[in-house]
Amino acid sequence: MKQRVLVLYLSSSSLDDRVVGWASYDGTGRTRPTTGDTDRPPYETGTDALLDGWRLFQASQLIPPYPGHEYDTSFLKHEFLFEKLE
Repeated sequence: MKQRVLVLYLSSSSLDDRVVGWASYDGTGRTRPTTGDTDRPPYETGTDALLDGWRLFQASQLIPPYPGHEYDTSFLKHEFLFEKLE
């Protein structure tokens, strides 16, 4: 078995919220995805990925912003990691 990995960044911590960023990696060697190779996310929501057979194996920690930094920009914080074994 070989692993495919899908990283979805959602607009909130809810799995059924919309995808705002993504990356994919294919350990099977069948595809060679690269950053920016599409302008449409592979799924509209994290739940859609689950419905298509992806297994969720990690979600980011929910860390509240420090007082006074609620509107700072930084990394995408609602990261979900999925896998498929093929």
